[in-house]
Amino acid sequence: MSAKLIDGKKVAESIRNQVREDVIQWMDYGNRRPYLQVIQIGTDPGSTTYIGAKTKACQDVGIGTGTDRLPDTISAKELKQIVKKYNESNQIDGILVQLPLPNHLSAHDVIESIDYRKDVDGFHPMNVGRLAVDQPTFRSCTPAGIFELFKYYSIQVKSKHAVVVGASNIVGSPMAIMLSRENSTGKATTTICHKFTKDLTQHTISADILVVAAGQPNLIKGEMVKEGVVVIDVGINRVADENSDKGYKLVGDCDFESVSKKASWITPVPGGVGPMTVAMLMKNTLLAAKNSIYPENNK
Repeated sequence: MSAKLIDGKKVAESIRNQVREDVIQWMDYGNRRPYLQVIQIGTDPGSTTYIGAKTKACQDVGIGTGTDRLPDTISAKELKQIVKKYNESNQIDGILVQLPLPNHLSAHDVIESIDYRKDVDGFHPMNVGRLAVDQPTFRSCTPAGIFELFKYYSIQVKSKHAVVVGASNIVGSPMAIMLSRENSTGKATTTICHKFTKDLTQHTISADILVVAAGQPNLIKGEMVKEGVVVIDVGINRVADENSDKGYKLVGDCDFESVSKKASWITPVPGGVGPMTVAMLMKNTLLAAKNSIYPENNK
């Protein structure tokens, strides 16, 4: 068996096109342009790259955006004051604090300081709680994007055994919640694994759907999966490559060559999940703008 590729770039483009049309229609009704405020602390190159991609996407779909670049020496009190200012602005719909943060800042505290109605990342405890009880909310962008891939490619989730490797608050945990929910997109029997899981292969080899978000290059090998598995590789890892002009290449958390020989569907890295995360951020920002006018939508 040779896996079919799940083209995240193509699906993300279709979502951005829809968001662009919706933004035009929204403004035709006399509403102001949706606006995403990004906050970057420090000059981490990876963060700068991600923010650049988000800024470009906003421009592409017609969403206004700005980035507040703050020194990595900023105190928690000062940062929360800035977040408070954006919370209170009626010109800002979404607030995104780019992670990771410097060690002296608590990501939990900073995220909780954001008005949950402007938390377009879907990380605020209020939004995570609403997700857990299957209420309308901002869904974490990466898991939400993965479900859009399932929908686009008609990949059945209901009654399947789904295994999630990675238990982060950004991907693994919300992904497991969404896979197991009693709604039209979930109803999978779900197992969540992490770095402390003993005999990881015992779990992964039974998966019908395998979502890997462990941040460890080539963690999953071909012998760890069964024939016909659907593999969603969320990992983006830099590994040395002397044949590349950059001196490195990007690889996922799965050994693509061996896993793709057994999978029925698989996401490539890059070009799989990554573009979907940004596309869903655009969708959430537009939703935040609509909810600011029609707050009953988020009840």
